[in-house]
Amino acid sequence: MTPEDPEETQPLLGPPGGSAPRGRRVFLAAFAAALGPLSFGFALGYSSPAIPSLQRAAPPAPHLDDTAASWFGAIVTLGAAAGGVLGGWLVDRAGRKLSLLLCSVPFVAGFAVITAAQDLWMLLGGRLLTGLACGVASLVAPVYISEIAYPAVRGLLGSCVQLMVVVGILLAYLAGWVLEWRWLAVLGCAPPSLMLLLMCVMPETPRFLLTQHRRQEAMAALRFLWGSEQGWEDPPIGAEQSFHLALLRQPGIYKPFIIGVSLMAFQQLSGVNAVMFYAETIFEEAKFKDSSLASVVVGVIQVLFTAVAALIMDRAGRRLLLVLSGVVMVFSTSAFGTYFKLTQGGPGNSSHMALSTPVSAEPVDASVGLAWLAVGSMCLFIAGFAVGWGPIPWLLMSEIFPLHVKGVATGICVLTNWLMAFLVTKEFSSLMEVLRPYGAFWFASAFCIFSVLFTLFCVPETKGKTLEQITAHFEGR
Repeated sequence: MTPEDPEETQPLLGPPGGSAPRGRRVFLAAFAAALGPLSFGFALGYSSPAIPSLQRAAPPAPHLDDTAASWFGAIVTLGAAAGGVLGGWLVDRAGRKLSLLLCSVPFVAGFAVITAAQDLWMLLGGRLLTGLACGVASLVAPVYISEIAYPAVRGLLGSCVQLMVVVGILLAYLAGWVLEWRWLAVLGCAPPSLMLLLMCVMPETPRFLLTQHRRQEAMAALRFLWGSEQGWEDPPIGAEQSFHLALLRQPGIYKPFIIGVSLMAFQQLSGVNAVMFYAETIFEEAKFKDSSLASVVVGVIQVLFTAVAALIMDRAGRRLLLVLSGVVMVFSTSAFGTYFKLTQGGPGNSSHMALSTPVSAEPVDASVGLAWLAVGSMCLFIAGFAVGWGPIPWLLMSEIFPLHVKGVATGICVLTNWLMAFLVTKEFSSLMEVLRPYGAFWFASAFCIFSVLFTLFCVPETKGKTLEQITAHFEGR
């Protein structure tokens, strides 16, 4: 099958009768698939309450020192990078549905290993397994949802991927208040187990079934999801799906490939990990009685504004929200840099390790006032990120690639995202030492500016278009 084949240029699943479908089961199928991202979010958020619990643990329970805690938090991103590659291979060979079913296994196995852990290596092994599942889920769930949704709701349902991620993170934070690390890991088995049960009764995506020459099953899936197949003409089916490096010379391949990889890189270079890193310190300086409340506040803001993005995605469009999000992040990261310049500008305060200590030259009230400005900047940044650069790169990744390269291309995008997340997380401390805190945040602000410019000049609008119309746009037709 080539990009010029009718399967890539004709709408495979035109709206029944020329009007927007009204099937409700598509929402149930999207929810079942989105339990993967919920599990992914819980696995990411698990380390935040679990690390303090493990550091307090007494023998014979495993204990984490600072170095082990750093790896316990970061190793999940390495597993997810490997999972992105595995997911790219699985999604085209095993299918979208079976890939989601399979990724529930390492989720449950990983949390089970953590629950039974007797030493550090079991803890790290469990985290690596959950990371592998995160990588697969972060790739397959957006692809499944984008291929079952009709254009009028694809933005809404696609944005729910990121919404479920942040709900999972918030769930881990809230549960961590009342559960110690073993019982928290037991709770982590629940979402992937529910996904396994629900996905068993959900159909494969009609688009994938068509590529496998299973027309009757595709029609049955269409009736289940949309409620009707009226007005749908069966398109001719091309050759077997394949990917070759020579395809990268074609505009319909290299253009979305560059956009997808760039969006993932800009998402991680925006400074979001740095803001999360300093959240509790900033709340402490603002004199919050319980600085651990910072995690919950951050989680609630993420959930609320990601939900807002999901509700307006199909009306406002992807490009407008990306630009708005980028502009908000430019101002908030600049304000962060200014805050650190004012409070840490002295020659004796260049190290980021001293951020929890107010500058002695500043009056206490002034320091607290500046910290409240930082709290405002942090909340603004998180809200801006959640509206655009949080959910939309994942949504666009699932929309812009043609069927015959989708598995490989989305796999590379996910690999890029997770490798960048690992590098930024591990190397941010070194960057702080070289540039000082204010320089590091202004550096992130520059990347936010580049992300806005990239959106304006390179990212097409996909709102209301079928996946085949998006492919035709990149091919210049």
